[in-house]
Amino acid sequence: MKNQKILITGSGGQLGRDFKRILTERNMDFSAPAEKDCDITDREQMTALVESINPDILINCAAYNAVDNAEDDPGTAFLVNSTAPRQLSEICSKKNIFFIHYSSDYVFDGAKENLYSETDQTNPLSIYGKSKLEGEKAVAECAKKYLIFRLSWVFGPGAQNFLYKLSQWTKSNPILKISADEVSVPTYTEDIVNVTLMSLERDLTGLFHLTNSGYASRYELARFYVKKAGLENLVIPVPMNSFKTKARRAAFSAMSNKKLGTILDYNIPSWEHAVDRFMKK
Repeated sequence: MKNQKILITGSGGQLGRDFKRILTERNMDFSAPAEKDCDITDREQMTALVESINPDILINCAAYNAVDNAEDDPGTAFLVNSTAPRQLSEICSKKNIFFIHYSSDYVFDGAKENLYSETDQTNPLSIYGKSKLEGEKAVAECAKKYLIFRLSWVFGPGAQNFLYKLSQWTKSNPILKISADEVSVPTYTEDIVNVTLMSLERDLTGLFHLTNSGYASRYELARFYVKKAGLENLVIPVPMNSFKTKARRAAFSAMSNKKLGTILDYNIPSWEHAVDRFMKK
């Protein structure tokens, strides 16, 4: 990876922001244009941008992540999460650029009732999940050299994650009702960036599950956060169907990171360790 130039899309999101921070700390050569100059749905703009920057690696951190809104706006969800990755893959393929794309645990339906591996059958329950699965297929079909990482319950800098929302709820709600039967793996942007860069250094290609280790319900995550923050809010477990949401969600979509950790010979930190580090920042 030495002397290779990286182009980051979605630089304003939580993952993009941690990429910028860590790449800067490592003194690596990268470009992370603002969204107005880097609209992944605009093929002409992206083609011109790639030609002007001439990167060796393109890391796509841009995504449409409004899971419930996607039910009413499937056009935008599929445009950003599947059509745009296809276009980026085609641009990268022509220029011999290595392409990295991020997908989601929402491609699974939860019927397995065990940790999902990369070879398990996909069956998304929501428009969002379907758009992310189509994006995976587009990248695998069109990109010459690529990595696809499935992520889950991502948290990092910014307001677009469960922990930020939880921190806001604790200020005005002494009693918090949190779903106890929705389970996945909370995953820290800092670890996503570090493992992505390790994977590049090892010349990995293909599809991998990139999560922190372990698994948790929303309730367990909230209890852990409230306790670590030294707060006195009472956290009560309730069923997922207590909340009326437009999109269907898998009850258990936790993914195993064993394949990736084994290949890298790296113990990916637990979600508890990740949340602890995040809160200290």
